[in-house]
This record gives sequence, C-alpha cells and structure tokens, in this order.
Amino acid sequence: MTTNVIETSGLSKRYGSTWALRECTLAIPAGHVAALVGPNGAGKTTLLNLAVGMLTPTAGTIGVLGGRPAGSPAALDGIAFVAQDTPMYKNLSAADMLHLTANLNRRFDQDYAQARLAELGISLKRKAGRLSGGQQAQLALTLALARRPRLLVLDEPVAMLDPVARHDFMALVMTAMAADGVSVVLSSHVLAELERVADYLVLLSRGRVQLAGEVDDLLASHLVLTGPAAEVGRYAERLRVVHARRGEAQAHLLVRAGADDPVPPGWEAHPVGLEELTLAYLREPGAAALPGPARGRALPLETGEPSEVTQ
Repeated sequence: MTTNVIETSGLSKRYGSTWALRECTLAIPAGHVAALVGPNGAGKTTLLNLAVGMLTPTAGTIGVLGGRPAGSPAALDGIAFVAQDTPMYKNLSAADMLHLTANLNRRFDQDYAQARLAELGISLKRKAGRLSGGQQAQLALTLALARRPRLLVLDEPVAMLDPVARHDFMALVMTAMAADGVSVVLSSHVLAELERVADYLVLLSRGRVQLAGEVDDLLASHLVLTGPAAEVGRYAERLRVVHARRGEAQAHLLVRAGADDPVPPGWEAHPVGLEELTLAYLREPGAAALPGPARGRALPLETGEPSEVTQ
C-alpha cells in the first residue's frame, strides 16, 4: 500500500473573515516530486505551513508521512522545510549555521553538509549574509537535506534565483530524491521548471483543489482540439471544455478526453503539455469540478489572443 506524504480531509484555514483554504481534500503519494501550483492567494503557502505544523487548521484534518498528525514530534522528525526567503542568521558563518542546525535537530549529517558545501564552493567561514542569493538557497537546502528527511517541503524555492542558480538548486533536489528516496512537495510559479522535474500536480485556486494527480495521467486525459471556428457550437456541448479560444477562422479547445475518444470530423487532436494544461485550469477555475465522463458544459469562448495570467 502506498504511503501518502500529505493527506487532508475537508481541510480549511481562515484568517479573520478570509478563507485561505476551503474543504481541501487530497492525498499526495510518496515517491514523487509534487508541484503545488496556483495564482497568488490560492492557499499554497497556507497548505504547506499546515503540513509542516506552523499553522493549525480551522476545520478538517491533515496528516503527513503515513498519517502522523502534522506538527507532531514524529512528523517533524521526518520533514525538512525551505521557505521562499531562505531565512537564516545573516551574521553567522556557514559553519555556524551547520552547528546551530545540528544542535536543534535529533538527526543531522554533518559530513554530508560539509561535503556538499565544498562541492558548491561555499566557504564554511563565509557569513550567510555575504553569500549570493543562489548560495544562500543552496545553504538552506543543504541544511534541510542534512537532516535526512523523508519529505522535503519547498515554498517558492527558486523564485528569486537566476536561471543558472535555479537549475543548480533543482539538480540537487533531484539528486537527493534519486539517492535517498526523498519525497518532494514544492510550490512554484516557474511552470517551465516544474514541467522539467514534477511528476505529480496539485492545482489550487480560490482556496480549493481544482486538479490533482500524476502528471502523465493528467496529460493523457486531456487533448487540444483545433478546428473551424464556425463549427464550435456543434460540438462544444458534447465535450468537457476546460478552456476555449476562437479566432476568426480557427478555434482551439482544451478538453478532458482520452486519446481513444472520437475526434469531431474536420478537427485535429494534439497532445497537451503541463504548462498549457496548468494555465488552462488557472484561467478557468472550477472546470475540474465537472462530474462524469468527458462530456459536460461548454465554457464561453475567448476571441483573439489569450490574455496574460498572473501566476
């Protein structure tokens, strides 16, 4: 039986009168790099903070690492967390940060941490505040991985990094997963980066789960249909349209349908990529809630070029 690294049921969190999460139910299995995606204010950071025990739910439940209560000593022992701003004591040296982290945790691999920093060219004598943004992120990640966690939680870890630093950071994450079997849950706005590393997707919008599952399965269950704009009305009602765009001559429909589903006459079917799929659901929150097989309501059609979406 597969262990779930994060499992929630009816999870909700309210700040004053504002709900950050509403009735969030999901299960993220172990052994994946799970991408948590959504627009600003969707509840991504709230969900991660609940998972690592920094917040308590307003309603519902959340368990980690096979059902351990989030925030419990047994849970915290197996989880490492790297926040977006990689907080650390700027006046402490890298060696001091290793020493501090080792003394605050029951398990810490000092040899691994020192060897990793040496490979990165980060001097143990250098103060954390004098390191570049990429080096600070690598130091934070090294401190997290030296705890030998079962679950690594990353909240926008590459948001402030340049492309090279971002690539190096994610390379270390993937190495740790392959070598040590670490499960990873990360939130990010960099969809191109997620397409390269993620094999599980959780999409949040307006505090609710819109889409969740293994990336290969999600991509296999969606298609892009391209055909005459004048023919849209004939077929749109029979298809579960997630997002639609129509020009003067052609229409493009992203639909929930398998590769074996019939393609309407005069239309062409194309596979969908993760970035395209994610953007479609971000543009049409609620589309994933439609029940049943690949049939349902049609969404209103856009005209012209697609608008920019704030991630």
